[in-house]
Amino acid sequence: MVSDTEARVALIALTDIRKQYGGKEGSPAVEVLHGISLTIQAGEFVAIVGASGSGKSTLMNILGCLDKPTSGSYRFLGRDVSQMSADELAGLRREAFGFVFQGYHLIPTLDVLHNVQMPAVYAGMPAQAREERATGLLTLLGLGDKTAYRPQQLSGGQQQRVSIARALMNGGQVILADEPTGALDSRSGAQVMVLLNELAAAGHTVILITHDDKVAAQAHRIVRISDGEIVEDAVQPTSQEQPSLATAGTTMPTTASVAAGGSLSCVPFGSIGTEASALSASWLQDIGTTLSSAWRALWVSRFRTFLTLLSFIIGVASVIVLVAVGQGNNEKLLQQIALWGTHRMYVGPDVDATTGLRGEFYERDANVLEQVANVRIAMPYLAESALLRAGGETFATDVWSVTADAPVVLNWDVQYGVFFTPEDDDALAPVVVLGKVARERLFPDVLPQDVIGQYLLLNNTPLRVIGELAEKGLVSGSSHDDDLVLVPYSTASQRIFGKPQLSYVSVVVDDLDALDQTVKDIEHVMRQTRRADDFRVSNSAAVVQGKKEVMRQQTMLLALIAGISLVVGGLGVMNIMLMSVKERTREIGIRMATGGRQRDIRLQFLSEAVVVSCTGGVAGVVIGLAIGALLMLWNVPVIFSVRAMLVAFFCALGTGVIFGIMPARQAAKLDPVVALAGE
Repeated sequence: MVSDTEARVALIALTDIRKQYGGKEGSPAVEVLHGISLTIQAGEFVAIVGASGSGKSTLMNILGCLDKPTSGSYRFLGRDVSQMSADELAGLRREAFGFVFQGYHLIPTLDVLHNVQMPAVYAGMPAQAREERATGLLTLLGLGDKTAYRPQQLSGGQQQRVSIARALMNGGQVILADEPTGALDSRSGAQVMVLLNELAAAGHTVILITHDDKVAAQAHRIVRISDGEIVEDAVQPTSQEQPSLATAGTTMPTTASVAAGGSLSCVPFGSIGTEASALSASWLQDIGTTLSSAWRALWVSRFRTFLTLLSFIIGVASVIVLVAVGQGNNEKLLQQIALWGTHRMYVGPDVDATTGLRGEFYERDANVLEQVANVRIAMPYLAESALLRAGGETFATDVWSVTADAPVVLNWDVQYGVFFTPEDDDALAPVVVLGKVARERLFPDVLPQDVIGQYLLLNNTPLRVIGELAEKGLVSGSSHDDDLVLVPYSTASQRIFGKPQLSYVSVVVDDLDALDQTVKDIEHVMRQTRRADDFRVSNSAAVVQGKKEVMRQQTMLLALIAGISLVVGGLGVMNIMLMSVKERTREIGIRMATGGRQRDIRLQFLSEAVVVSCTGGVAGVVIGLAIGALLMLWNVPVIFSVRAMLVAFFCALGTGVIFGIMPARQAAKLDPVVALAGE
């Protein structure tokens, strides 16, 4: 048994350690370790020897804080390991232990340099410092020219030396070597043992797990284990000759030939963690390192990554293009509607439901309406068909009889000449203003400006052309409105048609927000003056407002439909991350063994989700803009929305993060020793 005094001063003190598997859900309990008690002092070179199934690997996992005993006490430098949190255990593995595995356990997606740097990344060492140290260690171990190689490009002996360099990256005060020569040929195995002896000579504590007595004989102390119990604990004679680099048949540099940055010398135990954390990397460096690591991992499965990216690209591009086209069409429609004014309504005759009689409107009704609050203009309007003749041309069209307020009411400017004045209206002036199509039909060979002052016949009444209206074109798919002609209301009603009845009164309001109240006021005044309900109010301004709302909702619906693909993209991210967790279980175990905390593992996988969604979002924005530009070349109305771009991008990013959380948490919760054993 280990005394309390020994436990307080020993580097490692195990007391009655037992490890049991099973015993859950009806499975039988199997005890692998039966009360192991062991003390290891700093600087010892200890070999734990035993046959397969003896429990030596389980003991190593417990020593390296990869696994927990079922019962018993484990103290490291006097501190009870069982009282440490998961992150504290990760810190202990990161800054005190260095693992050398039989299967090397190098991450295949990383090159040699980044494999070696991994413990220092988790320790927060700045990028330049860790690169210099990793390069120095690899040079020391004869791999200075292999830093850019992938593990599969190296021999077994070279891979094992890479794992030794990784074990030394943060100091490696305690080297745990599990069958380090088991998968190597005799020459490579001899080289590895030379390195372990050098490490022991430099002050490192080396714990060697092996089944080979010849390998174990090179240690200073041999602990033999059988059936989960220590059966022998013997110290080797100090005079025993240790192998050298020369006898190992290698020209690998010795510690004396390498600068201090790559030395095998051990950091004192009183300063565990100080070497790796003396200089802390900035948070920007941490983010950059994490994202670059995520990108390397995704690049290995780049086809699958591309398929996931594609869903984000389609989603973001669809949102941008559909919203742009929707807003472009909406704006075009509103512009067309605005050609006739957006503050306008009509008050005209209708059938009285009580009497069954149709009302008639006269100019006095327009005068009454003009007195209603919020009404700026009330223009009498009479529309009739007529036959126009000029020279040898004849043209049948509609004639609008309006007042001098028509340019404001109709939102229609004069292109050439002038519009008639109130004085023209009062004097029943025989003047006319033509639409562009009407002018072209009646005066096909005359320049627009030369038409001004010429005469035409309207139902045999001669009228002088004083102006031409600006072109309006097609409005909402209807026929041309430019084939109209406008004459003064008094002239048309008294001299041309002899008809005082109005078609309706066109009303222009000042404040659209007071539109509903204005309609109520108009209805009230009309009932009072007409003493009947033989009228109707056509609220075109409200129709415009309603169309705007409908178009806004349609745009939102298009964006929502396109956004569904973003959810599909998020599911793709979750799928690729879950597959990554399953396929990279051993990598997760390696990261944990080299000091990765649970939050480091979460961040690793979450950053991969961020990289996928962010890359897909950016690509989607670019492609969406490109598609929109092509549509503009084809004269499709397009209005890009910066807000839509930002919303689409951040929705893609948020979707990727949300759907990446579950796989990231699943990866972080893996047990280190179980993960290391995974395929």
